[in-house]
Amino acid sequence: MDFSLARQHFYQEVQQPDEQINLERAALYIAQEEYLDLDVDEYLNALDMMADDVREQLPIESYPLKILKTINHYLYGNLGFAGNTENYYDPRNSFLNDVIDRRTGIPITLSLVYLAIAQRLDFPMVGIGMPGHFLIRPIQEDMDIFVDAFSQGEILFPQDCQDRLNQMSGQSVEMQPQFLAAVTSRQFLARMLTNLKATYLDRGEMEKVLAAIERILLLFPNAAFELRDRGILYFRMNRWIEARQDLEAYLDALPMADDRDTIRKLLNRIGQAN
Repeated sequence: MDFSLARQHFYQEVQQPDEQINLERAALYIAQEEYLDLDVDEYLNALDMMADDVREQLPIESYPLKILKTINHYLYGNLGFAGNTENYYDPRNSFLNDVIDRRTGIPITLSLVYLAIAQRLDFPMVGIGMPGHFLIRPIQEDMDIFVDAFSQGEILFPQDCQDRLNQMSGQSVEMQPQFLAAVTSRQFLARMLTNLKATYLDRGEMEKVLAAIERILLLFPNAAFELRDRGILYFRMNRWIEARQDLEAYLDALPMADDRDTIRKLLNRIGQAN
């Protein structure tokens, strides 16, 4: 396995219609660029076995809350999964293989483990990209409950989500309908990659920042801010032609962007460098 092959596999997976994308497989392809020898099927099988274990613990008549309670008992009680509060920005928290092996992660990757198990139990759930936090909920329309996979599978109601939002914001924030809307598979993966991007940026690992941006752009080719950020990275790497292309594309997409003057100055400097 090499870097380019992992990227090809990711690209092939996310080119499918959104509802056909296998989130776990795509997430493991993200990790495969970090761990070139990673066996994707091994970790998919591990999720299969987790689901089998939960299935054995379910009563014959299982209603939704009982299923959630059983998953919670298995993941957090039996296996000891927990949110990584001590080293939240460790990049390993964003790699599904590491989360499965180490049994710790951040909200979105713990949510992915939970979703994968629920899906295998024919109890589909969806991701909820609330600002500053990530939740999941059963897909049934009549179930207005949410699960916080980072907090031991805590069951939340809409008011709890409002309280959580206020707590994270440090002030009262009006809950918008989109805050509790389900994310698509592509949005889910983009959020994972955005976390990786931020982590590597903080660590100064610019090649890995670039790799994260490139994969976000495979998901959303016209994402203007990602084009801008990639252009700035190319500029720092003295890759002038690529920097110009991305920065010009950004201004074409958002001609009235707040940072347009800064971007134009960068373009002028590229012109002078050439």
